Amino acid sequence: MGKVTTLEEIGGLFHDGMTIMVGGFMGTGAPDALVGILVERDIKDITLISSDTALMDTGVGPLVLGRRLKKVIASHIGTNPETGRQMLAGELAVELVPQGTLAERVRAGGAGLGGILTPTGTGTMVADNKQTLTIEGREYLVELPLRADVALLKAHKADKAGNLVYRNSARNFNPLMALAADLVIVQVDEIVETGELDPNIVVTPGVLIDKIICYKESE
Repeated sequence: MGKVTTLEEIGGLFHDGMTIMVGGFMGTGAPDALVGILVERDIKDITLISSDTALMDTGVGPLVLGRRLKKVIASHIGTNPETGRQMLAGELAVELVPQGTLAERVRAGGAGLGGILTPTGTGTMVADNKQTLTIEGREYLVELPLRADVALLKAHKADKAGNLVYRNSARNFNPLMALAADLVIVQVDEIVETGELDPNIVVTPGVLIDKIICYKESE
């Protein structure tokens, strides 16, 4: 079956309580149209795995503003005051993870690893309730892998087989998350015929992609 579909057709793939990864950084490289479907369909109690919670009106910000989230796993939330307000009010669980550790936990989830060892966060509140190991005299935290029910990605271009090309820094977190979810949906600016993309510029291979949506922000 073809991978190219529409926003209307993917709406039924989501349900309350899902764990959802969303690519991008501060809205750059985030699939705004796919996030919009979650808002439109009133999907709630989401556990969100994302680099950050962007601004209130960009990236995953509308999910925060619309109170669609149960928990956020992210590297920072400071640019979206609504995230902090909900956290302090006890309305939203927030797990803050150093950004490099977050990326490696997602990578571990995609690679089928049992976790990673990192010195980042030792001796701080990041280490609370976590296992530690000492190797050659240095202490490491054991950080567990992250996976999701669905990954929502943004790429610049795809062919009909799902091979993806990104634009500059907009690839943030997207290639990693393509490996770490049961269902992977990508929003792209342009779709070309299979074989038209130079294999040397393909970052994410089509075998990882389940659904492709062509949506330009100007639309």
